[in-house]
Amino acid sequence: MLLQNILVSINCITYNHEEFIAEAIESFLMQKTNFNYEILIHDDASTDSTAEIIREYEKKYPDLIKPIYQKENQYSKGNPVDRINMRRAKGKYIAICEGDDYWLDPYKLQKQTDYMEKHPECSLCVHGGEVVNASEKKTISYNSANKGNKDFRVEEVIEGGGALFITNSMFYPFKFHSERPKFLDLTSVGDYPLAINLSLLGTVHYLDEFMSAYREGVSGSWTDRNMSSLKRKTEHYDEIANMLDEVNQYTNYQYENSINKRKYTDQLFLLLEQGKFREAKTGKYKDIYLELGYKKKIFIFMDQYCSSISKVLRVAKRRLIR
Repeated sequence: MLLQNILVSINCITYNHEEFIAEAIESFLMQKTNFNYEILIHDDASTDSTAEIIREYEKKYPDLIKPIYQKENQYSKGNPVDRINMRRAKGKYIAICEGDDYWLDPYKLQKQTDYMEKHPECSLCVHGGEVVNASEKKTISYNSANKGNKDFRVEEVIEGGGALFITNSMFYPFKFHSERPKFLDLTSVGDYPLAINLSLLGTVHYLDEFMSAYREGVSGSWTDRNMSSLKRKTEHYDEIANMLDEVNQYTNYQYENSINKRKYTDQLFLLLEQGKFREAKTGKYKDIYLELGYKKKIFIFMDQYCSSISKVLRVAKRRLIR
């Protein structure tokens, strides 16, 4: 029997997540709400047992879990899997969680829905989360956009970059899903341009609670594919710069200062990775460098003057997140 009056559609994109998909689904099923929700899963022709695991859950919860099992990988063909999955959404709101991540709080959907219902001007509701290593789920760090609840301005969303909000915290009205400016389709990453677009359509509210977990160090993940070498990082930041240029034009250059600051910040990180420390601390990068956190500056100092120790620490960190 299909559920009626669905208020929230969960958007779950998955590919070769056999080790993680069950935990993601369990975190959806544990949600305690006073409304109906649906779980929309798009399996992009996984070559492992991901699809089989989803099918087992589909048999147990046919009224809740609505999968798509692709026979050919759509992402590799350039087809937007997110839009494919959301074409069938019936909810008033969309909650995002990819198949290798999961939620921690059983009241996550209820809290975000309650906020949205009381604040119709809100176009995006996000929250804090834990960053855990892929294998043992040990907490590596916390993704917290602010100490305390906060409404974020467009400028802050742009300057904060893709790491400002944890992706599986994003919750927004379905009516905005069809608002698709050109800049949304210019990068291989979707969360950052989506956050920018939603910030242009209403208010962005951050709930200062750790309600989800993001896995770091997942083999074959977007980060693993696109941020594993300087060449790939450079290509990624070039994509982001082109996207931001399109945002600049789309907004009639209203946020040009924030856009340039974000672009310079990304360029600064690339300079640091190349060991160009003097260049990173001067000219247009100087003010941005001075704004970096204390811990980041310590690592930069060690990279510059104690590179052997720094390498040992970074290797230890990589082992931790596996």
